[in-house]
Amino acid sequence: MKLEKSDILKALESITVAGEGKNMVESGAVKNVITFGDEVVVDLVLSTPALHIRKRAEVDVLKAIHEKVYEKAKVKVNIKVEAAEKPDLKNSIKGKPIPGITNIIAVASGKGGVGKSTVTSNLAVSLAKMGFKVGLLDADIYGPSAPIMFDVERERPLSVKVGDKSKMKPIENYGVKILSIGFFTQPNQAVVWRGPMAAKALNQMIFDAAWGELDFMLIDLPPGTGDIHLSIMQSLPITGAVVVSTPQNVALADAKKGVAMFQQDSINVPVLGIVENMAYFTPEELPNNKYYIFGKEGAKYLAEDIGVPFLGEIPLVQSIREAGDIGRPAALQTATPIEKAFEELTRNIVQEVVNRNESLPPTEAIKITTMAGCSAVKK
Repeated sequence: MKLEKSDILKALESITVAGEGKNMVESGAVKNVITFGDEVVVDLVLSTPALHIRKRAEVDVLKAIHEKVYEKAKVKVNIKVEAAEKPDLKNSIKGKPIPGITNIIAVASGKGGVGKSTVTSNLAVSLAKMGFKVGLLDADIYGPSAPIMFDVERERPLSVKVGDKSKMKPIENYGVKILSIGFFTQPNQAVVWRGPMAAKALNQMIFDAAWGELDFMLIDLPPGTGDIHLSIMQSLPITGAVVVSTPQNVALADAKKGVAMFQQDSINVPVLGIVENMAYFTPEELPNNKYYIFGKEGAKYLAEDIGVPFLGEIPLVQSIREAGDIGRPAALQTATPIEKAFEELTRNIVQEVVNRNESLPPTEAIKITTMAGCSAVKK
């Protein structure tokens, strides 16, 4: 008996390959069919290497041809496996850029209480003083502090028209544009939200806001590693991350985990460096003395051990805490050691952003040139 190729293909249309959802011919699994009298050769290409899937496909082909075409047909099935192309996780976790925002820096800490929000607010003010256009997104959903630190607790974002859309207008103070969940809750109101609700609120503050043109957007992340961090990194193409720690071992252990989170293959956010906060204490009456209350240079040694830049140290000074409490970041002070410390930290971060953008592919349109960065820093 002479077998016809059309009859074979029609029989194979009755077979569905596991995981494909389409019949064997429609899905493209059948690459070729050759007939010689009562002999037939079927070439299949499957996307899964699993042995049981291949065996099932072979049995199904034999059964279909014998039952629907010719029961004594001599059938040979050749199976080749071509694994489906894996998604590029390094790029898939990156989100879409916000038009007008050049660099996005995530400020994180492995644990709470190390002064991450204080560092973020003073970094924002220092960047603004240097002439950069700066925005601050307070992503610490469960403990927002930016409204207090910028003395804008009673402010509420207004709605403005951008094109044909209504968007939130960030609150602005000291040259920094700010959005925080704290603007939408009462001071004594706890935010009791599950991860998806928090992520939705953050997405609204990111994409439904009229940020305008920004050289830097700083994101004050919650302490630790969790849902919010992943949501932010999936929503935005982060230029780089800054990790804040105190010198003590307990904080350093968590800071190391924070760095590791950003360096995971599926996340792959460049770590710009580590900041050591509360590095030492200098009494006002003994300005030349340094007391290393939490240990000496722990964050500096950690940065060396794991191969990331050490960005600088911020001393433990009462005026920094007082300045944050009254809503006037300490970096606004002029001609003081505190201003100098934050200015040096900011310069180092800007330089690391420059280095990052020169040595690594930009995320979408993110770019800061050496000339622009250094000239602005020199102001």
